[in-house]
Amino acid sequence: MPTATVLSSVSTAGVEQGERLAFWERYNAEALVGLTCRTYEAEGLIARQVNVALGALRVADIAGNAHVIERPPGLVQARPKDATFVSVLLAGSGFFYSSEGCLALTAGDVVVYRTDRPYLFGFSGSMRQLLVDVPHGLLEERDVDVVVPHPVSGSGPATSARQARALRELLLGAMDGPAQPGQSVAGQVLDLVGAMTAGEGATADAARVRAATAHIDDHLGDPALCADSVGRAVGVSARHLNRSFAAEGTTVTRFIQNRRLERARRDLALPTASAHRIVDIASRWGFVSQAHFARLFREAYGCTPTQYRAGHPPRT
Repeated sequence: MPTATVLSSVSTAGVEQGERLAFWERYNAEALVGLTCRTYEAEGLIARQVNVALGALRVADIAGNAHVIERPPGLVQARPKDATFVSVLLAGSGFFYSSEGCLALTAGDVVVYRTDRPYLFGFSGSMRQLLVDVPHGLLEERDVDVVVPHPVSGSGPATSARQARALRELLLGAMDGPAQPGQSVAGQVLDLVGAMTAGEGATADAARVRAATAHIDDHLGDPALCADSVGRAVGVSARHLNRSFAAEGTTVTRFIQNRRLERARRDLALPTASAHRIVDIASRWGFVSQAHFARLFREAYGCTPTQYRAGHPPRT
């Protein structure tokens, strides 16, 4: 089953044409954010929305025909919401307008913006977007502050394109793929958002570490994962990336190793661990040698994997 949990789902298709806009506004006010909606299509607004929980985040999967939604100053005051939205445009094209100007968007682009400031979001034709609802407190914990709407081009500079693609794949995988810890996925989403908005409250080194961490967590089971492959994924050399990780007191290789050991330790502690061979658990997290895994595990936790699984981790 998917990682995300469905909270609600609606469609305007079964609503009388003259009532669709009001219906859409009422639903969004309760499920997402207060807004107004307009369309000039002859058939009226044809749209559907699925809202899901993803750990501490909420994600809305929205599709529809051409329309415009607006959160004007009066509505910001009447229906306050203290959050940051992350819009990932999956299909169609549109524009985002605020006091900072107008952003043109195409499929693959991302825009990060605050809900406590007025904005207008329009779509010129059939569209689909994933809209991530991030409470401000979660970003503040990562020292991320979205001061102005922040666009990330899916076809722009290499690093931005990778970030946009990684976020898209992460969200689609969480909603449609096999179950994995929702909070873990939410943390990866927040790390990517932090990396995308690095110019607004985070250093370049911290942004690289966030982006690299998200890539590492998503590829831990790949035996080929290494400093070089991670560096390529985030657009810098392995040497440059290691300098960024040095600010965190580690190296890329050591970070990958510790991450793999922690995932293996977690699996060994599961009630069902005895049903799985230790070599299979080690392989699941990218270790190609059981002997090497056992040695690293003992160095890290003071006991062998077998002893840990048995619940008797002696310290020597």
